Amino acid sequence: MYRWLIQALVFFLLVVISFNPLSNPFESKQINSFSAIQDTMKEKDPLYNKIVEKSAAYKIPPQNAVIDRVWKKVPGLNGRTVNVDESYKKMKKDGVFNKNLLVFDEIKPAVSLNDLPPAPIYRGNPEKKMVALMINVSWGTEYIPTILNILKENQVKATFFIEGKWAKNNAEYVEMIAEQGHVIGNHAYNHPDMARISKQEINDQITNTNETIQAITGKRPSLFAPPSGSFTDQVVQVAAAHDMKTILWSLDTIDWKNPSVSVMMNRVMPKLHPGATVLMHPTESVARGLKDLITGIKEKDYQIGTVEKLLSENRLN
Repeated sequence: MYRWLIQALVFFLLVVISFNPLSNPFESKQINSFSAIQDTMKEKDPLYNKIVEKSAAYKIPPQNAVIDRVWKKVPGLNGRTVNVDESYKKMKKDGVFNKNLLVFDEIKPAVSLNDLPPAPIYRGNPEKKMVALMINVSWGTEYIPTILNILKENQVKATFFIEGKWAKNNAEYVEMIAEQGHVIGNHAYNHPDMARISKQEINDQITNTNETIQAITGKRPSLFAPPSGSFTDQVVQVAAAHDMKTILWSLDTIDWKNPSVSVMMNRVMPKLHPGATVLMHPTESVARGLKDLITGIKEKDYQIGTVEKLLSENRLN
């Protein structure tokens, strides 16, 4: 009698445990069948097949990061491929193919900047129609507020490479720059000729500046711009040991010579190119000419981004 009750109880418990109302096998089969019917209907739709047919024309292969003979380390660029199903969803309402409604997925390159050995970076990918403004700061505060206001009014983010000693003496300006969303990079501690100092001194210049900037902003720089563009392979390698990229420039405003706005514009605009890095400083010339420079760059259909965004593999279209 008791054995029969125990067996019945065990059987009941097994039934309860195995029964899951949230996982109904009949319902699952119905869902799978419905999904299969939807897929069949899609594949019979001329619009869906047209998207499939045309997708090959819009596919762009990714570009690997490389070390160029002239430009040294050059970032790669994501490729793209048409997401057929998502594109179909967007076009289905009107029932006609519309290239403006295509949805793309990005394809990562096989080789990125971090896969390459240490080398300086002068520019972004030559097919990325973006420009980065890099402002090296090691003296003066007079024109910082004006420059920040112009950047804010024009909705532009720049990259400020700041000297450690200047940052220590002008923490409020460093905070102001960071609070407005600009990227802050390392510009050594007291503007030495990095090519003429020892490995230990190179390390100290980078370390002390990183610590100073991080103490003020809470964020450690990941980009290093050697003062006056002076560097050696050893400088680049020490920066890389700090997990930092060494950044140079491809266009120079030479603003420290106090040029007129028109002269400064003529130094930059005729040579503007995809992936350009434009060097400037917090000088009177930049305070006077920055708005015109930004306008001129945008009129040529270039986006303006930080050095970080310029070097990223993300596509603009």
